[in-house]
Amino acid sequence: MGIRREAREHALQTLYAIELNPLDLRDALRNFRENTRIASQVRDFAEALVTGVMTHRDEIDRRIEEKSRNWTRSRMAKVDLNILRLGVFELLYRDDIPKNVTINEAIEVAKTFGTEESPAFVNGILDEIAASVPEKAVTADITE
Repeated sequence: MGIRREAREHALQTLYAIELNPLDLRDALRNFRENTRIASQVRDFAEALVTGVMTHRDEIDRRIEEKSRNWTRSRMAKVDLNILRLGVFELLYRDDIPKNVTINEAIEVAKTFGTEESPAFVNGILDEIAASVPEKAVTADITE
């Protein structure tokens, strides 16, 4: 498993924990650091994702709600919602990650952590959001 995939999975788990037991971002990140033994590169990327999602959560949730026909956030599985939040954060705020990589990674994480329907659900919403995001001029290392 690549560094970024592992980080995305840890970020999802941290966001899910925050969803179930609302914590201040600082406390959530401290818990993550204290309870997770992973390489520093994985930790750094996971923390950047969690921080980014939490910082921009209102905008991210608005975008998800706009594109999720017949599904309010409260009706979505918490795992799917947080996978979507990670994907939307990457689409909107991470210029170093191509749109197709973000979507493919979200689908793979959904296959691991979601239900049988999760990958298609995540794909559908992220595809719609990605269509409204300008193409990225990616020049950074995108090793996933």
